[in-house]
Amino acid sequence: MTELKLVIFDCDGVMFDSKNANRVYYNHMLEKFGHPPMDADELEYVHMHHVMDSVRHIFRKYPEDLAAADAFRKGLDYTPYLQHMIMEPDLPEFLDFLRPERKTAISTNRTSTMGPVLQMFRLADLFDKVVTAFDVAKPKPHPEALHQILDHFQCSVAESIYIGDSQVDREHTEAIGMRLIAFKNQALPAEYHVKSFMEITRLPIF
Repeated sequence: MTELKLVIFDCDGVMFDSKNANRVYYNHMLEKFGHPPMDADELEYVHMHHVMDSVRHIFRKYPEDLAAADAFRKGLDYTPYLQHMIMEPDLPEFLDFLRPERKTAISTNRTSTMGPVLQMFRLADLFDKVVTAFDVAKPKPHPEALHQILDHFQCSVAESIYIGDSQVDREHTEAIGMRLIAFKNQALPAEYHVKSFMEITRLPIF
């Protein structure tokens, strides 16, 4: 088996339970323009997609407010919403297990909020490369971010693995034949399924 040199993480739903933060954030935007909160399907959508697509989606029924909502979003400080994010309890322990022998990276559809999240939870120094939707022309599920990460480390697909939780992540990795660890999602097609980070340490890839 090829040696594993690089572990790539999704952020939302993997490193963090961020659904409640997303709920509060996007519902605040809808409330600002006098609209009702998101339904369950809309919450699932914003949980998996980057902020620009998410705003377009939740305001698709209110096209007259879309431009103003996007402008409001650009000036909205995300810091107050960080308190609603819950970090997976064994994430720091898992990162300690991986490093420094293996490189660690993030491929996420978050944008400008990724940096503040890593700083607040004291994780910034534990990732060697972070690629957000702002860093690519085509965000997930397009594999551009993965290509960027692999090129940065001069690693092959076979030397790498991705930890994700959604169909977007499956399409992201499948596009280049990268293995996927499905995190807390038994229904997601993947090479491995786990319920915690430290469970990954017992997989045959290590």
